Amino acid sequence: MSADAYLEKLAVSGMPPLLGGRHEGPFRAGVVTRDLGPLRMVELVTPAGECFRPARAVRASDEARWQIDLMMRGRVRVEHGRDDVVLGPADLVLIDPARPVRYASTASTHVTMLVPRHALRGADRFAGVRIPGDRGPAALVASLARDMTRGFSGFRADEEERSAAAVIELISVALGSSQAAPSSDPVLRDRIRGYVEARLADRDLTPAKVAAAHHLSVRRLHKLFEDEPLTVAALIRRRRLDRCHADLAGGGRTVASVAARWGFADAAHFSRLFKATFGYTAAALMSSSRARMVKAPPADPGHDGGHGSVDRDDERHPGPDVRGVEPR
Repeated sequence: MSADAYLEKLAVSGMPPLLGGRHEGPFRAGVVTRDLGPLRMVELVTPAGECFRPARAVRASDEARWQIDLMMRGRVRVEHGRDDVVLGPADLVLIDPARPVRYASTASTHVTMLVPRHALRGADRFAGVRIPGDRGPAALVASLARDMTRGFSGFRADEEERSAAAVIELISVALGSSQAAPSSDPVLRDRIRGYVEARLADRDLTPAKVAAAHHLSVRRLHKLFEDEPLTVAALIRRRRLDRCHADLAGGGRTVASVAARWGFADAAHFSRLFKATFGYTAAALMSSSRARMVKAPPADPGHDGGHGSVDRDDERHPGPDVRGVEPR
């Protein structure tokens, strides 16, 4: 099936319109449609690539339905409104067909359920939110959707209506579950900061890894921190430097071992970052800390009134109580 033929078949299926973007490799795709009363199921097989629906492509009829996408195979990044989410197998997302959307996916299989809008009242706040399909009511929705794509038979008309109503009610329960409720930006930022703090020693800790762990796109992660003093990458770097400062002030380790412990593989690069951040070198801090651990010799009472002498190293190097403050 060609890309154009796929999009035509997609339109005939009743799916809200999508425009083709780039795709990778041979175009292998398929569309299978089944109905259960007012509930329409569309199983889609797609190659790796992108597709999107701009505002100009939205039709008046699209405002009458909700669209629930269930991933069965592969991964997809969904940009819908202000949020981006990354879905894996069994995950669901609610899409408002009256709003623009963009998909970027690996080769994948997913099921789309088209539901009358009036049947899911108050669902607006869940549009674009990832719903984990591995637990709770969402897991039951995911299981039913997978089974329902195999076809319906033996239903009377009234049974179709009642069965569809039961599935739609289960979707409503899944949306309203606590797992599906969207986190506010401050709550999500705090969660991300806690995640970073717990993994500072991981050399592979990057914004991409942080985003994946929270089912966000990197773009969405950057947007989440765009008004914060530090980007996620800068936050990781600064908190690692703070940990290094604390260890060096405590003494007992070499600069190289402390740097390696907190994820800095290049000792020279670490030394430059440390001095740029704190205004003095890591070696100076460590030397000063060691000097303060050595008991000062008794002073001549005739020279300083009985007080201990001043170590010249203390004049040249910062003490262990120097705050890790950015130089102005």
